[in-house]
Amino acid sequence: MNHKAMQKLSYGLFVLSVKTGGKDNACIINTVTQVTSKPNCIVLAVNKANYTHDLLMQSGKFTASVISENADFSLFKRFGFTSGKDTNKFAEFSGVKRTQNGTLAVTEGTCAYLSGKIVHNVDMGTHTLFIAEVTEAEIFSETPPATYAYYHQQIKPKPEKIGETSDGKTIWRCTICGYEYVGEELPEDFICPLCKHPASDFEKIIK
Repeated sequence: MNHKAMQKLSYGLFVLSVKTGGKDNACIINTVTQVTSKPNCIVLAVNKANYTHDLLMQSGKFTASVISENADFSLFKRFGFTSGKDTNKFAEFSGVKRTQNGTLAVTEGTCAYLSGKIVHNVDMGTHTLFIAEVTEAEIFSETPPATYAYYHQQIKPKPEKIGETSDGKTIWRCTICGYEYVGEELPEDFICPLCKHPASDFEKIIK
């Protein structure tokens, strides 16, 4: 099976925000889909390795901000490449709006947001599918939403192919976020510490 075929599926990009115990946190996800219009329900897929996942399980409330083509890479680094367990992702970041359910909508580099409450969840192994009712929504701009493909082509920096370290060790690079693992072989069960993608999303760098 060629796992890279999965990368040909179309995805959007969203900042998923939650608030639990007075603490705001967020992560970037790529799966938010409308499933019904009456009631207005969406489904979100969230990796269990994300701290936001656990907070969402506790609170049951969220805001999904739709990332637009105006976003720059700093938005992805802030909300996607660090953990809320030891970092306040909203520190010194003013591009937010408090929604009616108490969570934060990101207004910088986004074009809209959907707030809601979880009504059901399904365990899907590495991820949980959250089925939610939309309780609030707003459009910020008419800038098109950024797709996963647009992010890779226009937003994510193109890293240099360095091939090997100075001492001759092999480098494996995550095709999603660019994280580099040094070692002759990449463990089959390796999970990227930044974007939480599996070993199948890494490529061996060749000069």
